[in-house]
Amino acid sequence: MPLPSVAILVDTSRSYGRDIVRGIRRYVAEHGPWSLYLEPRDLRSSFPDWLKNWRGDGILSRTVDEALLRQLKKTKLPVVELRTSVLKHPFPFVGMDNSVIGSRVAAHFRALGFHHFACVQDASENFFIERRDTFIQAVRDAGFDCPVFQSKRANWEQHQRDLADWLRGLPKPAGVFAVNDQMGFWVLDAARRAGIAVPEELAVVGAENDNMLCETASPPLSSLRLRGQAVGYDAARLLHAWMTGKHIPKPGEQHLHAPGDIVTRQSSDIVAVEDPRIATALRFIRQNATEQIDVGRVAREAALSRSMLERRMKTLIGRSPGEEIARLRFAAVQRLLVETDLTLDAIAAKCGFNHPQYMAEAFRKRHGMTPGEFRRKRAV
Repeated sequence: MPLPSVAILVDTSRSYGRDIVRGIRRYVAEHGPWSLYLEPRDLRSSFPDWLKNWRGDGILSRTVDEALLRQLKKTKLPVVELRTSVLKHPFPFVGMDNSVIGSRVAAHFRALGFHHFACVQDASENFFIERRDTFIQAVRDAGFDCPVFQSKRANWEQHQRDLADWLRGLPKPAGVFAVNDQMGFWVLDAARRAGIAVPEELAVVGAENDNMLCETASPPLSSLRLRGQAVGYDAARLLHAWMTGKHIPKPGEQHLHAPGDIVTRQSSDIVAVEDPRIATALRFIRQNATEQIDVGRVAREAALSRSMLERRMKTLIGRSPGEEIARLRFAAVQRLLVETDLTLDAIAAKCGFNHPQYMAEAFRKRHGMTPGEFRRKRAV
């Protein structure tokens, strides 16, 4: 039986696209083999000329313009679309449920104690608008207002001056949702120009968790992770069923996946409190949780007695200093499990645990699964 020939027309310039390709690769490793066409692409890459007369079996595509859409239709092949957009296409779609993203970021800010919120919008795609609207709705449902800045993507310097002026006028501390990581990167640049402290005055969260943008931002940008590997795997599964005649999808049918967790980096790694000494304590814990610190050291940094520190933190954030240290240490463990291949011994050492076995057992009690199970589950 000949190998199925499949073209992957997915942008590899961003983390989400690369994760989709990884998910496709995993499906092929389990259910293949396939002959795959793959090349480095960005979102504006054209339809490869040699594919116009290609006698393949199916295409997995993230389509951004009418020219590519026309070429895909001409092939008469099974095509699974991986990018919602303003384009109208007849293909089945596999991708993220963007209606969940805004409400999840709002819940993140509410859990941190924020009472002021704002959103930076990019209206170039419908799914960005959907993220904005669900964020605003969740904020309003909680009884708060949400001003919105509309990015025009015209003159860079003028854009950043306007954004900086808008950020200065926000009540603070405020939680700002940028509907994608590009907007989040620009918000952090504008905040720095405006002399606004991040995350103390503005906490910023983006969406898509593009590693290059998030880690190059200053400070590093928190972002909601999209589950690209799960999307790629499911799209390959759907295409395989279509190519073999086991399931013929309906035109325009949708297979939506919930997003992953918020990857917390420095831009939102704070609890919004107005008590300056507790803010100092929380800042010290945030900066040093993975070191060998204890509650006594935190109390000295905040110039409070240990008992006063305990009472004020319990009142303001509902957690004791020791619980906050543990929360941040285990958050660091989660991050390293998902983002690295480090051993448990190495993760324990980096996260302030003297004994890896204690860390693993405490993690299991806290999360209901072992670190290894957590790593495998979050990989998709």
